[in-house]
Amino acid sequence: MNRQLWSYPTDSGLLAGEDVTGYRVEAADGPIGHVEAVLDRDEQRSLIVDTGTWIFGRRVVVPVGAVSRVDGAHGTVHVARTKDEVKDAPAFERNDDDFWTRLGTYYGGFPGLGPMI
Repeated sequence: MNRQLWSYPTDSGLLAGEDVTGYRVEAADGPIGHVEAVLDRDEQRSLIVDTGTWIFGRRVVVPVGAVSRVDGAHGTVHVARTKDEVKDAPAFERNDDDFWTRLGTYYGGFPGLGPMI
């Protein structure tokens, strides 16, 4: 498993134990929603993001390795992906191994995160 993909970057600004549930989520090119939940599935940490009206009726999952920084003072999580890159990620339909493999393969294809192995 690629820990870089599933762990917050050390320079993200996240404080130990900080809960980002409810924080706004900003992509590289604008807002995408808010953190509905933080998941820790077998050390695969990720954010469930409620996209609100941006992608009607869809929740997306963002591995925490895609977080560029956390601004606790303003309640914002910044991700190093564009809105389209987040939108094009596999849909969160079932919490099963197939979904997590597809998600890891998709986000692992971006520079700096490497493939999930």
